[in-house]
Amino acid sequence: MSDEFAAVIARYRRFAEDEAPGRSDLYAAWAQRVVDDPALQQVLTRLPASRRQPPLVFAVCRLLGSGDVAAESWAAWVLENADAVVEESLARSVQTNEPLRCAALLPTLSRMDGPIALLEVGASAGLCLYPDRYSYRYVGSAGEVRLDPPTGTSPVELVSEVTGERMPHVRHPEVVWRAGIDLAPLDVRDPRDVDWLARLVWPGEGGRADRIRAAASVAASDPPLLFAGDALDLLPEVAALAPAEATLVITTPGVLVHIPRERRARVIETARGLGRWLTIDDPATHDGWSNGAPTGWPHGFAVALDGEIDAAADPLGRWWEWRPGSVRPQS
Repeated sequence: MSDEFAAVIARYRRFAEDEAPGRSDLYAAWAQRVVDDPALQQVLTRLPASRRQPPLVFAVCRLLGSGDVAAESWAAWVLENADAVVEESLARSVQTNEPLRCAALLPTLSRMDGPIALLEVGASAGLCLYPDRYSYRYVGSAGEVRLDPPTGTSPVELVSEVTGERMPHVRHPEVVWRAGIDLAPLDVRDPRDVDWLARLVWPGEGGRADRIRAAASVAASDPPLLFAGDALDLLPEVAALAPAEATLVITTPGVLVHIPRERRARVIETARGLGRWLTIDDPATHDGWSNGAPTGWPHGFAVALDGEIDAAADPLGRWWEWRPGSVRPQS
């Protein structure tokens, strides 16, 4: 067995046994079929390692029309459409654009006076650039907080569970300008790009695809400025386009982990030098915390403004917990 075949088998076995169970039974079955099928392995060896990740390949199959079918039927479809699967996988990348992250950002955004110019690094299609256009519902043991835009109930309602006793104090920000930077930005006006975002949702993740499509419709009515390229190179020139009278808020929700570590500190330094920096990150992702790395961090990602932690949150915004003062100097 060649090293390439062994690498495919190892990657898809790990996905079938450790990553997909409990999240998508269908994807677990598809991955196991790859482990057991040399013909499928042959197709996947035509892809470089960076383009053969199971979530990418599986989403491409669904985009091209495989359907959410049983593993045997899926395998037959892949073999019949191998060239198209390879070609599309080479052109695509995994791009998470979950608007529910706005529920994790909103409590911190609510502390800032407007007007706000919002600039996101790793924006994908820009669905997280519309925190002012969505409805919110925060649900916890202390009750429920509901918030609708001034224009009325949004077609996108973001529901987040609040853990702990403190409910967030939230209001819609006054966003007067919105822009994003991404290596391969997607266009909310292009049905194929929107379909790609929806297909990236794993089968079994109820509600996410519908939420993405609804948020894309909101964004399509007032598309953001999107720029293709490296954030470190583009941040200064894109930031210069923001209205001078607005507070520039640069967001990096969950994207820094995908930037080579030696460049992350420079992205953070650049963002803080240009405006306010708002992020959601695993505390171990970088050293940009104002008072040193968090110690004894129990779970979740940290939501922080200019490196000062406000709260913890699920990486995709499904829950939020007030947790100020979580940063302590290392002993």
